[in-house]
Amino acid sequence: MKKIGIASDHGGFELKEYLRKELADSVEIIDFGTKDESSVDYPLVIAEACQKVLSKEVEGLIALCGTGIGASIAANRHKGIRAALCHDEFTAEMSRRHNNANVLVLGGRVLGKELAIRVAQKWLNTSFEAGRHERRVGQLDTIV
Repeated sequence: MKKIGIASDHGGFELKEYLRKELADSVEIIDFGTKDESSVDYPLVIAEACQKVLSKEVEGLIALCGTGIGASIAANRHKGIRAALCHDEFTAEMSRRHNNANVLVLGGRVLGKELAIRVAQKWLNTSFEAGRHERRVGQLDTIV
């Protein structure tokens, strides 16, 4: 069973909790916070969770904030993290197949619960194609 992290700020908390419960039968979910809807700084929560991906404590991460924009920016500051802000199943699939995204970012105030679970499941169940995409993904970590 895959071990996947999940983390959010207060804006993504409600959707994080829903996803954590709904995905628990198909993947092992490690919750990196936040623990309630009290205001927290998303850069710190997401940075800590991204370190767990980089250290291979988890195989990937689902990160959330209100829109997903801040969490996406924060996650992509870390060399080796490829965070994709996805709003539908197609972008989730392509983020894995072509970009080997290791972080799925969702907007807690943007996506409905049913769509969010479908997006997360598509992301979790899609593999990297490699091939011609491998060279391009490798180039990402060489950009300064």
